[in-house]
Amino acid sequence: MLKEVIATRYIAPLREGGSLPGLVETDDLETDDLGTYVLKFTGAGQGRKTLVAEVVCGELARRLGLRMPRLVTVGLDPVLGLGEPDPQVQELLKGSAGTNLGMEFLSGALGFDPLAFTVSAEEAGRIVWFDALVNNVDRSWRNPNLLHWRGATWLIDHGATMIWQHHWPGAEASAARSYDASDHALAPFAPDVAAAAADLAPRVTEDLLAEVTAEIPDVWLAGEPGFASPDDLRRAYARPLLTRAATVHTRIEGLK
Repeated sequence: MLKEVIATRYIAPLREGGSLPGLVETDDLETDDLGTYVLKFTGAGQGRKTLVAEVVCGELARRLGLRMPRLVTVGLDPVLGLGEPDPQVQELLKGSAGTNLGMEFLSGALGFDPLAFTVSAEEAGRIVWFDALVNNVDRSWRNPNLLHWRGATWLIDHGATMIWQHHWPGAEASAARSYDASDHALAPFAPDVAAAAADLAPRVTEDLLAEVTAEIPDVWLAGEPGFASPDDLRRAYARPLLTRAATVHTRIEGLK
């Protein structure tokens, strides 16, 4: 399971995304920025499935050697928001008591700009291949969801992935679809997808996916219709990724 920390102070909302994540301090002193995390709420409109996608994709990316800020679970007491003047934020805090998701805050990071930063064809290929694997529809040049930090490119925000989780009966067919990379933020960098597939696809195994899905808190999996237990649902998350990894590079469209 992910490391568990406790929120000790709500700092401010971050208004870049639709889910209104917040910046919080926690009791975790092992981070570079003294326990500061970007908090993603269970009470946000997208719900807990967005957080599950964040965990599966973030932890899989990390194990495949892509740069990803550390993820933790964050225990939240809604009392932290009593002094927050924004009623929307107060409502969000009240509806998110318990276990939420934290992504380590990369202090000083800049949003990725393809006109300002360069990425090698090798690294671009690995990121495009990974996004095709998890069907990430939210890494476009309009909204890269990439950060430039300490001279390197970091991946963030994977809530809009694995769309098959929203309709499990059609998961197999959905996971077999092609991936359109024509608007991908890294398309201009001549991504070497073939080399990425040769390296990364064999590493996406049942054991690796079992390790990744084990990081999902049980409380975010409980009560899903059609599944007898959280572990049954974990296996459902793993199956499309295992199948997709072998051949998705042949179904990436829109690259020159």
